Amino acid sequence: MSDRGAGRRPRSDAPGDEGGRGMLEGMTTTLHERIKAHVTQGILDGTWQPGQRLPSELELVTQFGVSRMTVNKALRELANAGRIVRVAGVGTFVAEKKPQSTLLQIANIASEIRARGHEHRWRGLSRERVAAAPDIAAWLNMLPGQSIFRLQSVHLENGVPVQLEDRYVNPKMAPAFLDQDFSDITPGEYLLSLVQADLVEHVVDAVMPTAEQARILEMKATEPCLQLTRRTWLREVPVTWVRCLNPASRYSLGSRFRPSP
Repeated sequence: MSDRGAGRRPRSDAPGDEGGRGMLEGMTTTLHERIKAHVTQGILDGTWQPGQRLPSELELVTQFGVSRMTVNKALRELANAGRIVRVAGVGTFVAEKKPQSTLLQIANIASEIRARGHEHRWRGLSRERVAAAPDIAAWLNMLPGQSIFRLQSVHLENGVPVQLEDRYVNPKMAPAFLDQDFSDITPGEYLLSLVQADLVEHVVDAVMPTAEQARILEMKATEPCLQLTRRTWLREVPVTWVRCLNPASRYSLGSRFRPSP
């Protein structure tokens, strides 16, 4: 399909220093992702508890045999994701868990757009079978490295990007997921038609987009976003984990309910 494999960096065949720089960039990316995975796994398995000090940059440099710049990049990205807190001159600590409020129900983005009488359009960015990273594996009760489906896409309302979707799917629950044509039915609608989940978890955070996310959503990187993370299960078996990023200026959350007596 047209979006299969999209988003992958093209291979450079240029001679000379360009190829060397590309190899070094790839090695740096791999090393900093290894450090991120190591720290993330330690947080998820309880090795480091909320508020606990993490190994120093120098200790991580020695442990992984990398430059301080590589370690700094890994820690900076973890801090931006809200997993750790860095205090200048003091150290790096596991972030405290944020309190959660209850949301009654969150509708499918496509249904919301159509209900307003607007045009909904879905655009695929990439789809692939990947090895589950430690954090994704933990969220879906899987083993790190286990095979999982990943689909990245964007939802548009009247041609304007309103949601960036990054979805992981358990292949056992939807084996033909990557083969679907989502031009008429969204990934979420397809899974809902296939599996009637009996447990759904929603978590909403206020975050700042990365430069790449801002580019895809056609917004300024200085504008805030609402990030919705959803997990679903069927008979205690995980079905999907999805993170939806919405420009706050184009999206809002609300609910109506009758209070209990």
